[in-house]
Amino acid sequence: MYASTIYQIFPDPRMVRIGVVIVIGIIIISMAVTMYMYTQYQTNFISVKAGEPVVIGPVEYTITFDGIHKGNEKLIETNPDNTFVKIRIIAKNISEKKTVISASQFYLIDEKQQKHLPVYGGVSTDLVYEGFRSSDHWLEPNKPVIMTTQFDVSYNELNQYNIVIRPSKQQSTVDTAVICITNC
Repeated sequence: MYASTIYQIFPDPRMVRIGVVIVIGIIIISMAVTMYMYTQYQTNFISVKAGEPVVIGPVEYTITFDGIHKGNEKLIETNPDNTFVKIRIIAKNISEKKTVISASQFYLIDEKQQKHLPVYGGVSTDLVYEGFRSSDHWLEPNKPVIMTTQFDVSYNELNQYNIVIRPSKQQSTVDTAVICITNC
């Protein structure tokens, strides 16, 4: 014979109420833990203008717009398809341990919200810090490094361009910088 209600399975109504309270408590606790974990790992976007310092993990960055150019065949191995947008990066490790920055942490967002990765190739002797051409560069504590890199984009002086800096895996932070470099 099958029971048709919970009261036929558990004849004492106090047991049913205790069971319902326990189930509701488990649901509320699991929802609270889920919300806590969601807020801990959600990306925190920090918006600044060019020239203003921003801290991402253990590194303080200052990004400035360094102009545009069409390349120079005498000084450069890479010619742009469109226009090179140059930025100057000042990176300072503000922690007590060495940390790494990578070229893949930086990208430019154009007016169409398209992502452009850095393009390397020397325009002048100081265009790209030699260590930044490789995938990783180690930063010593409290020693700023100045680097310059460029992005190949269809440039329009009336549009807004942003540089995005994401943390490296080693830095383990949820902060991401969005730096307006033109027409802010």
